[in-house]
Amino acid sequence: MTGGVLDSVNQRTQLVGQNRLELLTFRLMRNQRFGINVFKVKEVLQCPKLTAMANLHPLVKGVAHIRGQTVSVIDMSLATGGPAIPDPENRFVIISEFNRSMQGFLVGSVERIVNMNWEKILPPPQGTGRSHYLTAVTEIDNELVEVLDVEKILNEIAPVNEEISEEVLSKRQEREESAPSQVLVADDSSVARRQVKRAVESVGYDVILVQDGKEALDKLKEMAAEGNIYSQLALVISDIEMPEMDGYTLTTEIRKNASLKDLHVVLHSSLSGVFNEAMVQRVGANSFIAKFDPDELGSAVIEAVKS
Repeated sequence: MTGGVLDSVNQRTQLVGQNRLELLTFRLMRNQRFGINVFKVKEVLQCPKLTAMANLHPLVKGVAHIRGQTVSVIDMSLATGGPAIPDPENRFVIISEFNRSMQGFLVGSVERIVNMNWEKILPPPQGTGRSHYLTAVTEIDNELVEVLDVEKILNEIAPVNEEISEEVLSKRQEREESAPSQVLVADDSSVARRQVKRAVESVGYDVILVQDGKEALDKLKEMAAEGNIYSQLALVISDIEMPEMDGYTLTTEIRKNASLKDLHVVLHSSLSGVFNEAMVQRVGANSFIAKFDPDELGSAVIEAVKS
């Protein structure tokens, strides 16, 4: 499989609002199949020559020069507790863009792209050995496919700054007693939930955490049934990629619901690219923020509650 595996961005945007995604499936050293959202994949190629450098993280196999950029190549088998991938020159690298940076994932083999409904992507079962590295599981051709928590892996290799600057904190305003004090955060990554929670609490709001769009929508409906949602909730911050219901579909459902339709919705995702603004407008979200910049997120909360 080569870089030609990807179609045009315009084709991909047709999936928006349909609660669908395309998974690129691959294997590591064991027989287990894994998947990654095609939206996050820039290219798939035979592993190029890797250069070892001093002080590299143990999970980084080396760096490669790809189209004028120096890219760290992470051994995905090692990163998930498996054996190192041997003979990298005979393996594949998935070049991906996460959280504002580009990196390569060394894998054993790459298979195919499968178009799926998010409803078939389920939260990982509790108690499985590798569950803390998973955001979801699904079944393809009667075989379990695991969707890895790439944000967790990347954060272990290069932790991001989670502190909001004093400059942003100084923009906070005293909240009126009658103003809503809560923010609902939906994200399937445990690392991302912790990061967003810390940022939102830093600017003075309590956080309700949920793990996917379906859980978020159920919680919002429950809150609306108890009373005026707008007196309880300042805004919704939602990841895009989530099991059972993605952030685009969650936003669409919020806009269709008479009790929820005016909620301020911020989509917050490691997905990046020129298509995001068009997608945000298409589903009716108020804004999009790429993960993870605590100042941008904190500022977005401050600005949302002002409006």
